[in-house]
Amino acid sequence: MPGTKHIVLLLIAVCIASAVWGHTIINYAMEKAPAHEVIGYYFRMGVTHIIPEGFDHILFIISLCLLSNKIRTIFWQATAFTVAHSVTLALSMKNILVAPGAVVEPVISLSIVFVAIENIVLNELKAWRILVVFMFGLIHGMGFASALNGVGLPRNQFFTSVLSFNLGVEAGQIIVILLVFGLIILPFGKKYFYRKRIVYPLSVIIAMIAAYWTVERIMVL
Repeated sequence: MPGTKHIVLLLIAVCIASAVWGHTIINYAMEKAPAHEVIGYYFRMGVTHIIPEGFDHILFIISLCLLSNKIRTIFWQATAFTVAHSVTLALSMKNILVAPGAVVEPVISLSIVFVAIENIVLNELKAWRILVVFMFGLIHGMGFASALNGVGLPRNQFFTSVLSFNLGVEAGQIIVILLVFGLIILPFGKKYFYRKRIVYPLSVIIAMIAAYWTVERIMVL
């Protein structure tokens, strides 16, 4: 797709340019809690960050589901997204890679616009979309880190809490994928009208919502 290479290069530049040292808030209450409570607390937080609070991430995942009616292909995209956001989430929480929300949030909404438009202009999934999804996942991971840093992390269970949060996010994403597949793709994916009456309208609506978010987020800079 024209412009894909430029978008990938832009995302790489954003990641590199935003590598600055930051400060992670400490969750003193969780430092005194047993491991199973820490795991449950951050896992639930990860799930709720997607369902019901992460409407933008939900729209991104829905967009990933619409270009193919094969569950394996959908999960390949989701896997690339998960690996990417796991990397930047961990790096961000260790203060190795930190990006301001004023940069991350508009790019997240732009990623939704991009994928939604792809669903309209492409008839089938292209191999390079996995790379694009991976790059967008890096940006989404910084957004997840911003939410996680809002409540802080226990110093004595840092990796446990980050892993638990990430597993919660993954669980939320899987729920969205299964719902889309079960309610939309499975009953309608092979119908002759699927793209015209379902993929196109849904993608247009998602793109318009995300475009509005992009403008709104840029305006508050």
